[in-house]
Amino acid sequence: MTAIEFKRFSFAYRGKGNVLQDIELTVPQGNFTVISGPCGAGKTTLCMAINGLVPHYFGGSVAGEVQVAGCNTLKRKVSDLALQVGSVMEDYESQLVAMTAADEIAFGLENRGIAKPEIKIRTEQALSLVGLSGKESSEVGSLSGGQKQRLAIAAVLATEADILVLDEPASALDPEGAEELYALLHSLNREKGLTIVVVEHDLSRVLPYIDQLVIMDGGCIVKAGGLEETLSQIYSDGKFINYVPAIYQLKFSHEKMLASRLPDWRTEREALADLSRLLVLKQLEDPKSA
Repeated sequence: MTAIEFKRFSFAYRGKGNVLQDIELTVPQGNFTVISGPCGAGKTTLCMAINGLVPHYFGGSVAGEVQVAGCNTLKRKVSDLALQVGSVMEDYESQLVAMTAADEIAFGLENRGIAKPEIKIRTEQALSLVGLSGKESSEVGSLSGGQKQRLAIAAVLATEADILVLDEPASALDPEGAEELYALLHSLNREKGLTIVVVEHDLSRVLPYIDQLVIMDGGCIVKAGGLEETLSQIYSDGKFINYVPAIYQLKFSHEKMLASRLPDWRTEREALADLSRLLVLKQLEDPKSA
């Protein structure tokens, strides 16, 4: 089944040229899709086209359509889309409106008519998932940037939306926090079947989890497909080689040197194990090389 589908979708903010141009993209249900590319490529606007903020909130001209769960977003209210699409935008602090962490999560649930006992359960579960257990009574203003970002994610998780759209969700986190966050998103993706769409400039953070990789530039999709195929294409093209993680640049250079394909590498551990194996084989074939 298809969770999200862009059909020749173009969008321009009022008084400006197209920010998105002829976007064709399908995100299957249960997919972990990562979007990357330079600043100004249209990544954030693409995210807002999924949750309906574009064009319903920001306004502008539209061509084509975006479908979420088979329904045209142009024909649905943002509030209705929010039942299916949970969003954490890059300016996550603007999403926080309550005094305490528990109130922040309860706010959206109360607006949906969720009973208080259920709200309490969901609040505790969501805070636990993002590592904020015991912070229910903490004032939002007293939280660190990373904790606020986790809280925004927790508020989205509590709604139990089927699709999560996150724009640079690790921007305020240290490397360990980013690793924990993406491990959490991967767990939600695999165990609960949630469809995940993430904007991330540092692909090394998400290599183990990517099902579909999308590279954008100038409002267009430059490349889209499976991880290995897409990274190989942008490595060969050269223009976006900076987006190819170091271990994959190493992999592709070795493949060219050896004139043979190496297994997929999703982690540095896998890369080191494979390179060690190649070194042992080379030493067995040519002891003098040792």
